[in-house]
Amino acid sequence: MKTENAIRVKPYMPSELSIIYTVSHPTLNRWLTSIKDKIGKRVGQYYSIKQVEIIFEHFGVPYDLEITDRSKIQF
Repeated sequence: MKTENAIRVKPYMPSELSIIYTVSHPTLNRWLTSIKDKIGKRVGQYYSIKQVEIIFEHFGVPYDLEITDRSKIQF
């Protein structure tokens, strides 16, 4: 069963995006560098709403997954 958390699409700073994705700031920078041609240059400290939409579309929106039956997990 999937547990969804609401994440607003609004202007975000890179540090806020790293918290949302639970990755370090350098990791987020590497991710964003890989799609810089799609998102364009940040103006000021924030990515615009359109840029955030592209980031969420490319990397997906983070969510928590609730596992009810551990026997279905394969390692």
